[in-house]
Amino acid sequence: MSELPRSEAARARRRARMWLTPGMGVKRWLLLFIVCTFVGAVGFLHFTWTGPLHFVATRWILWLNALTGSNFLPLYAAGMAVMALSLAGAFLSIVMLNRSLLRSTGTAPETAVDLIYSHRALSRGPRIVAVGGGTGLSNLLSGLKAHTGNITAVVTVADDGGSSGRLRESLDMIAPGDLTDCYAALSDSPVLARLLLHRFGRGEGLEGHTFGNLLLATLSEEQGGLQGAMRDVHEVLRVRGQVFPATTMPATLVARLSDGREVRGESGLAQQVGTARVQDVRLEPPDLPALPAVLDALRDAELIVLGPGSLFTSILPALLVPGIAQAVRDSGVPLVYVASLMTEPGETTGLSLEDHVTAITTHLGRAPDWVLLNSTPVPPRVQARYALEGAQVLNLQGASRDLRGRVRSAPLLQPGDIARHDPAALAQALLSLIARTRSAA
Repeated sequence: MSELPRSEAARARRRARMWLTPGMGVKRWLLLFIVCTFVGAVGFLHFTWTGPLHFVATRWILWLNALTGSNFLPLYAAGMAVMALSLAGAFLSIVMLNRSLLRSTGTAPETAVDLIYSHRALSRGPRIVAVGGGTGLSNLLSGLKAHTGNITAVVTVADDGGSSGRLRESLDMIAPGDLTDCYAALSDSPVLARLLLHRFGRGEGLEGHTFGNLLLATLSEEQGGLQGAMRDVHEVLRVRGQVFPATTMPATLVARLSDGREVRGESGLAQQVGTARVQDVRLEPPDLPALPAVLDALRDAELIVLGPGSLFTSILPALLVPGIAQAVRDSGVPLVYVASLMTEPGETTGLSLEDHVTAITTHLGRAPDWVLLNSTPVPPRVQARYALEGAQVLNLQGASRDLRGRVRSAPLLQPGDIARHDPAALAQALLSLIARTRSAA
C-alpha cells in the first residue's frame, strides 16, 4: 500500500522537472509571468500610496501590522509573505485553468507534459526519408518515430496481390497495402494502429481485406484519388511524420529475367523466376509523376534510407519513379542501404550483398554511400529453416574492397525464430550515422 504514493510522488516530480526541460517553451513565459506580477504589484502600490486610495493602503498596513504583531514579524517580512502567497495563488489558478481546458479537449492533464515534451523533442529530430515498402520499412519507421518526428516514408505502390490487388482491380487505384503498414507504424494512437492492421476473416467481399486498406480506398474514392485525401489521412491517424506513395498513378512492375522471359506483376515474381535470375525491373507506364511533397522531403533530408525490404519488389519500384530517382541522385546527403538479413527465395536467390548493391546502383544511377549490415550471427536453427526455402544469410563473403569500405556493421537482429531487423537497434544505428556525418561537417 505504501508503494503507490511514492510512485505517484516520483511521477509528479518527474513531470515537474519535464516542464523546465530546455526547449519546452515554458521557462521564458514563467519568468515573464513572475516579472509582470511583481511589476504589477509595485505599480498597484504606487497607485494606492500616491493616489486617492492612500487611506486604503494605510489601513492595510496598520491591519497587517496588528495581525502579525510588530514584535513577532517585521512589517516588510509580512509583506513578502503576502506576496509569496499571492504568487502561489496565481500559479494555482493558472494550473487549474489549464487543467480545465485540457479536460475539455479530451487530454488528461497528467499526460500533457509528456505530449508537449515528446512533440518538442521530436520536432528537433533529424530529417530522414525512408524509401521502400513491406514489413521491413514499417519496422524501421516504428523504431525511428521514438527519436524524430521529421520522418517521410516513400512507399512503393506496385503491389498487385492480396487485398491490395483486389482493390486495385476493382477501383483502379494505387496499391494501399504498404501505405497502411507505414501509417500503422507511425500512428501515435495504438488503438488506431491495431485497427488499421485488422484483417477481416469473414464476410462476403470483406474477407482478406484489412481495415486500413478499406479506409484508404474509401478516402481515395471520396476525394477522387488518394492525393486529395492525404492531408485528412495524416490528421485522422495522428501520424508522427509523413507517409506518401511513390506515385499516385497505378503502376505495374515488369521484371526481365536472365533467360529472356518477362514477368508482369509483383505478386507472381518469386514463383515465376524458377532457376533464372532477375536482371532488371521497370514500371509501366514509365513516366509516372512523383508527389511534390516527396521531392521537397528529399531536398530537405539529412539522410536517405533505402530499405530494409525486398530488393526488386519493394525498394527498386519506388526508385523507378523518374522524379524520385533524379531527386535522390541530386541530393548531397548520405544515401544508406539497409541490407536484408537473408536472401529471398525466388526473388534474390543466390545473389550476394555485392549483387544487391550493384542492382541499386544500376537502377538508380547512384551508389549507396553506406551499406548498413547486421553483425549479429543468425542462430543456426533459423538459418537451417530458411535454407529449406532456399534463403541464405547476406554477408560480406566475396565482397569487393570498395563495398567493404562502404559497409557499416551493427547488431541489428531481433531475437526470435524469424530473421527480422530490431526496430530500436536499426533506428539507433542510423542515428549514429547521422551523428557521424554532423561531426565530420
